Amino acid sequence: MTVIAVNSEDWEKVVLNSDSMIIVDFWHHHCSWCIRLNPILEEVSNEYENKVAFTKINVLETPENQQIAIKYGVMATPTLIFFCDKRPVESTLGFQSKESLKNKIEELLMKHRECLEKSTELK
Repeated sequence: MTVIAVNSEDWEKVVLNSDSMIIVDFWHHHCSWCIRLNPILEEVSNEYENKVAFTKINVLETPENQQIAIKYGVMATPTLIFFCDKRPVESTLGFQSKESLKNKIEELLMKHRECLEKSTELK
């Protein structure tokens, strides 16, 4: 699995209509911490394939992308927002180590198991 790039045009379809827990990385190409987080997100996305979807949106790419970031209270990058059942349930700000990210995902998978079980086969 890979981290899927989204933008304002496919935000609703990919993120808000997702049937699984989805993690959105709000980033931009001038952010060195964002660049450092990319390989970690790729690794973790492979480990959680079929359980969690991973996406990223470049907040500086378009004014519409900026509006999405503003709507969800993104004040700095990288910010990860975790969506479950089409709504944001948690967020993290700044660089995350692989272990920290995996711990957060496990915590959220347990905490939001009910909404995830409605739409996702968990193994």
